[in-house]
Amino acid sequence: MKKILLAGKYPAGTADEFRAQLAGDGAEIVEVTSQDALDASTDADAIVLRVLKASKGTLANKGKLKLICRWGVGVDSVDVPYASARGIAVTNTPGANASAVSELAVLLMLAVGRNLMFHNRSIQNGVWSRTMFTDNAVSLNGKKVGIIGGGNIGRQVARRVQAFGAEARYYDVFRLAPETEKQFDLTFVPLDDLLADSDVVTLHVPLLDNNHHMLNAEKIALMKRNAILINTARGGLVDDKALLTAIDEGRLMGAGLDCVEDDPLPAGHPLLNHPNIVITPHIGGNTSDLGTVMVPMISDTLKKFLHGEKLKFVVNEKELSEQ
Repeated sequence: MKKILLAGKYPAGTADEFRAQLAGDGAEIVEVTSQDALDASTDADAIVLRVLKASKGTLANKGKLKLICRWGVGVDSVDVPYASARGIAVTNTPGANASAVSELAVLLMLAVGRNLMFHNRSIQNGVWSRTMFTDNAVSLNGKKVGIIGGGNIGRQVARRVQAFGAEARYYDVFRLAPETEKQFDLTFVPLDDLLADSDVVTLHVPLLDNNHHMLNAEKIALMKRNAILINTARGGLVDDKALLTAIDEGRLMGAGLDCVEDDPLPAGHPLLNHPNIVITPHIGGNTSDLGTVMVPMISDTLKKFLHGEKLKFVVNEKELSEQ
């Protein structure tokens, strides 16, 4: 019997869904909801990881561990080099949360463009703000949306903004195949040109060692005056201080941020109190119905693991093969 840790907080019933999916496969599903409990566990064969961290310190005492399945796409919560050195496969679930994250990205575009949170707060405070901000409220119709990252989420964002009448363009270090560009009606644009000519810029790339602050003060200065910046990817991709300065100086209209550098933001942080910035607490991929896609996808990986079959979506496959 292999022990599988379901690590983190999951939608109600998720553990039972995994047990049903893996019935008869020789798996014991054990739930751990805190970082301390995950750190202390020593006998797991596999971990399904959500929200919690799998650092070197967390993994060092787990001699039997051979698999970490990320509930999501990003693996920055896992010490992948250490896992690779230990022969631990790390998998993710590409595309599983693309709809949820892309919906939030568009929601933030609309909320910033229409000053939604300002009006909401004003009305709650007894001020009927109908005639306020009318000179700078904007819609998506007819706008150019620049998408940084042409993966599953970026392509879903393209579909959604096009439904609002916007033009979608993208930049990625790996350009999409011509047939994919045609399928999603996406035009490739070099990064600096995309920043300079987009009404909305939205980030959909992983955080890596080589792209920290990929939108720094210099890059933000290239952006179109009164443009909107959206980050539903990872904190650290944007220099938040430089972004705040650009908005304060009136060079950008505002920003919608589901990811920030100083997560969680302390009360009174300047980003939290700015009328032109909408903040959400990294909830892009967190919807109660996400398990209908995620559980079968991860269960398939776990079944293959339990039966000694070749795994899919292994992010450190190259490193493991070189051992």
